[in-house]
Amino acid sequence: MTNIFTRIKDTVVADFHHLLDQKEEKHPMTHLNQYIRKCEDEVKKLKQLIEKQYMIKQQYQKELSQAKLMLDKRSKQVVLAEQTDEHELLEEARIEMNQYQARVDQLTEMHDSSTTQIEEIESKYGEMQQQLKNLYVKRLELKGRENLARVHKGINQVLQADYIDRSSNKFAEAEDYIERLEQQVKTNHRLHTLDARFAELEKKHSLSK
Repeated sequence: MTNIFTRIKDTVVADFHHLLDQKEEKHPMTHLNQYIRKCEDEVKKLKQLIEKQYMIKQQYQKELSQAKLMLDKRSKQVVLAEQTDEHELLEEARIEMNQYQARVDQLTEMHDSSTTQIEEIESKYGEMQQQLKNLYVKRLELKGRENLARVHKGINQVLQADYIDRSSNKFAEAEDYIERLEQQVKTNHRLHTLDARFAELEKKHSLSK
């Protein structure tokens, strides 16, 4: 299970760089998210299987407890039959006692094996959870790198010579326009002042006549 999960993780990184190189229409991060969701689904399935294994272990324990009770019961009956010289009952009790003993031995082995198996798959499940968390961290790292690359790309576009030149031209055009406005204002002011002065002069000249 761990090997399968590791292969999925390796495929994620490889495919991600491949998609970056190919510049596919679909965003590579979307592709990565799909892989992570698949891994999450696998982890959920394994969790369900582990829970099922615990239920099976409980069933082993239940059957084992019942078998032990019957073994103890038949063992006591064998002793009683021996003490009372009930040979027929003794033989039947011994047969069932041996059967229950065999069942107890079998169920004990199955229960112990189930305990060991659960410990192993719990350990592997923990490893898979860590692998999944590693994928989360890797995705976060890639998001940061992607965003940083976009920032640098934007900065480079602003700092490109032709962009600066175009910006300088726009500033120069704006400055020329403002200078023309200022010159027009000065001219209008001068003409207005000159006309006012002549009007005052004409008024004084008329009064002096």
